[in-house]
Amino acid sequence: MKPLQVGLLGIGTVGSGTWNVLSRNQEEITRRAGRGIEIAVVADKDEARARQVVGDKARISADAFAVVRDPSIDIVVELIGGYSVAKDLVLAAIESGKHVVTANKALLATHGTEIFAAAQRKGVMVGFEAAVAGGIPIIKALREGLTANRIEWIAGIINGTSNFILSEMRAKGLAFDAVLKQAQALGFAEADPTFDIEGVDAAHKLTILSAIAFGIPMQFDKCYREGISALTREDIQYAEELGYRIKLLGITRRAEVDGKAGIELRVHPTLIPASRLIANVEGVMNAVLVKGDAVGATLYYGAGAGAEPTASAVVADLVDITRMHTADPENRVPHLAFQPDRMAATPILAMEDVTTSYYLRMRVQDRPGVLADITRILADGTISIDAMVQKEPAEGEELVDIILLTHETRERNINAAMAKIEALPVVSGRITRIRLEQLGRQ
Repeated sequence: MKPLQVGLLGIGTVGSGTWNVLSRNQEEITRRAGRGIEIAVVADKDEARARQVVGDKARISADAFAVVRDPSIDIVVELIGGYSVAKDLVLAAIESGKHVVTANKALLATHGTEIFAAAQRKGVMVGFEAAVAGGIPIIKALREGLTANRIEWIAGIINGTSNFILSEMRAKGLAFDAVLKQAQALGFAEADPTFDIEGVDAAHKLTILSAIAFGIPMQFDKCYREGISALTREDIQYAEELGYRIKLLGITRRAEVDGKAGIELRVHPTLIPASRLIANVEGVMNAVLVKGDAVGATLYYGAGAGAEPTASAVVADLVDITRMHTADPENRVPHLAFQPDRMAATPILAMEDVTTSYYLRMRVQDRPGVLADITRILADGTISIDAMVQKEPAEGEELVDIILLTHETRERNINAAMAKIEALPVVSGRITRIRLEQLGRQ
């Protein structure tokens, strides 16, 4: 049987990794897929670089749209990235009746609903395992392995750059700016690290996970995002003293507010008990914790980026498509796990309606009655205190740090209480607020 013909768009880090993995493991992959998979043409504006990677084993083109329109191509692998051109290429491939594999989380988080609807109409498949957590097969786990479960929540470390920075800040007591420069020097952070350190990349991935877990459309614009650039080594140290680690988490959860169902969709720094497995994921590694009603908590850990870990997921999608190439489209695994006509309209909750616990750090004047004023404001807002630490003032200092851990409360209550506390004349500056999650037992 003739191998399925693949058009590879982009031969950068992941593209070259895909070429290498597919070439190196060709025999094993064919045995598993039941049919050969062959990259017939590579599209890249840098034709010399492409030729250096593939030699004379594939055609080279500078025109990605020509590859998409090529009638001999069965599957298009989009590894260009970005939004506009990638979207046009993917939709053109689908319109031409070709299956698509992509690692483009930004594209799917913003335009996935449109792309999957187009694929459904044309009876083709879109594989996107590589779009979330690199080589960790979390998409397949959610769509297939956990299909018997009602997913209750997901919490994930899904950005390696931010996790590396937080790990180094904790281990070495360094400031954020110093570790960011180190991450850039090591190639873990881009020259412009905004997407990583401000939670945008994690929000793209969480949007995809939430859609699969709960059968809702992609809603990236409704995902709450808060990055790590404002975190201090003092807060990381205080969290450690209290038995917690700070991680940038993507969290999505079923919730009920005022008797109505909703979905939490949020990315932000989070205190996690240091005893939790996910709290001990260090460096650039990723981990996703999924809670199903039947299976309980399951943890998926591995490399979230890199040439060959991500290529592993790309090639796995190619194998899946090869296996299902001739199957009735109605009997394939749905793109977002649920049948297209059974998607839910459950709304995404506003952040002020989320209920969680909080770490609050404030600098106050070291005088009698200050703590009583603060605790009275919290009590008036129906916020109860779980733990409290008051630090000793440095020699010659009149200000002291007070750290409070609260029990669960709605975010709107914390916002109101913080505004009142910050207005007290004995409080200096703004309160540092970091959300806290127990994440059950693992």
